[in-house]
Parts: sequence; C-alpha cells; structure tokens
Amino acid sequence: MVIPLFGSPAVKSAVSDGRAAWNRHILARRVERPSVADPVATTTPDGVDFGWVMQVTFVVTILVGAPLVAVLSTTVELSTWGARANFAIRVGAPIWLTTNVAAYLYAKYKREDTDDDDQPESAESTPADDE
Repeated sequence: MVIPLFGSPAVKSAVSDGRAAWNRHILARRVERPSVADPVATTTPDGVDFGWVMQVTFVVTILVGAPLVAVLSTTVELSTWGARANFAIRVGAPIWLTTNVAAYLYAKYKREDTDDDDQPESAESTPADDE
C-alpha cells in the first residue's frame, strides 16, 4: 500500500453521489466531500417574487428604519426599557409596513415592465407566422 505524502500527486476518490473529487489528505482512502453544496430548491415565480420582497424589506428597514427610529427617539423622554421597547414598536411598525408596501409595488411595477417587453410589438406578423 502506497500512502501519498505532501507534494505527491493528488489521488482521485469517489464521492457518495458518484462524482469524483481530488483528495488532498495524507491518507488517500479518506473520502473528501465536494466543496460546493447542491442547491436545495429553486423557484420561478409567476408573479411578484415575495422572497425578494421580504429580503429587500428586511435590509432596507435595518439600514434606513433603525437609524430613523434612533433619531426620532431623541425627541421623546424614554426613561424605562419598557417605554423604549414600546416606542420602537410604535414607530418601527409603520416604517416596516411602508417599506414592505413600497418594495412590493416596486417589484410589481418592474414585473409588469418585463412582461410588456416580452410581447411582440405587432400581433399581425411574427417570425414564426412567416415560415
């Protein structure tokens, strides 16, 4: 039995799903997993991509809404943690809702624009009809 040492050519080993991966380990019999995982799922939304809307809402609310709540909190006396939490909820909820509706309307508007671009300009003649 030959054990490859450092600097030796890498040995190809079989992975459980049938693919082969280069084994860089000292012990060539050890199976190395592929470094990139297979995608779990993919989607092709027919309308608005709600996953995108939720991600954009989260990011924009953190980047814009949190500083806005912090600035607005300087105008009110918040002596207890309960008062601070209550203020953050009362002010943060409308900011989140506004951001969510704006992201949804933007996605819907952009979706309608791309749907219009896919349509042929004239219904009278298309390249498939001319053949």
